[in-house]
Amino acid sequence: MDRRRAPVFIVGSPRSGNNFLYHTLLSSGGFAIYRAASQVFNMLVPRFGDLSVLKNRQKMMKMWLASPYFERTALDAQSIERKVLAECRNGGDFLRIVMGEMCVQQKVERWACVGVEEILYLPEIKRTVPDALFIHTIRDGRDVALSLGKKGFITPFPWDKDRSVLVAALYWDWIVRKGREHGRAVGRDYLEIHYEDLVTSPRETLAKIGGFIEHDLDYDRIQQAAVGTVSQPNTSFSGGEEKGPRFNPVGRWKSGYSSEQLALIESLIGPLLQQLGYPLETQRKAGSPLFFKADQWLYRSFFGTKLWMKANTPLARWLVNIDTMVDEAAFRS
Repeated sequence: MDRRRAPVFIVGSPRSGNNFLYHTLLSSGGFAIYRAASQVFNMLVPRFGDLSVLKNRQKMMKMWLASPYFERTALDAQSIERKVLAECRNGGDFLRIVMGEMCVQQKVERWACVGVEEILYLPEIKRTVPDALFIHTIRDGRDVALSLGKKGFITPFPWDKDRSVLVAALYWDWIVRKGREHGRAVGRDYLEIHYEDLVTSPRETLAKIGGFIEHDLDYDRIQQAAVGTVSQPNTSFSGGEEKGPRFNPVGRWKSGYSSEQLALIESLIGPLLQQLGYPLETQRKAGSPLFFKADQWLYRSFFGTKLWMKANTPLARWLVNIDTMVDEAAFRS
């Protein structure tokens, strides 16, 4: 495999800096510029099923061509529809066709993509895009939970509507563990980076990433091109302190929680935080309330069951409709 031309997938929990890393790669030059998430494995494949079936491809293209996801490719609708209907047999084929055509149009040799929750489909991506390289962006779960809570990304059970941040922390723990499990199976084509390192030590972190994907990630050139969130941070926080040179997305949790909330958060996700090298503030002195300990099992089961249902049952269309509304809200942000 020629790693210098291999497609790069930016994966990880939502609100972990995935878009920032993706736009950093685009700013480096040599990648097709696509200002949208792909959402092929998380949205299109579950929604339309087996793409080796012509009628499924036809239905998919009808929806996709009417969406912003197509609009941002700047491709000719008739030409790309004809090619997909003739050659596509799975989600990997679809990505290679679409992104390959964008590479030809933009006169570059490489593409990358990012998508909310695509990390959950890493085995399927690797099966259908064998030369894929994966970069898992990991961010401090306390910051992720705070951001997800503000965005309302994770919907708590009705009896937990006042504990959305705790539920978001459980989701972060679940999806990061799932992603690392898939990554270990991929082996040398999988790399983990910490969002905090990318922000605080960009040159060293870019050198590590550049070595992995065999691409020149020159920091000064990236800052000059500054595509998307490299120049305009995609923050869930508002206010003057979030703009300009004072923008600092690292360690917001230190002022974002009460002491009681922080103790609860760390009691839930402390083991994974420590495993990833994030020191705890409270040393997990406080335990979770008994009622929420029972909820932990329910939420982890719910996350896993929802994923299985999307991949294996006719309910996928209903579930994807819900996910699409969430994703398109993020798409417009």
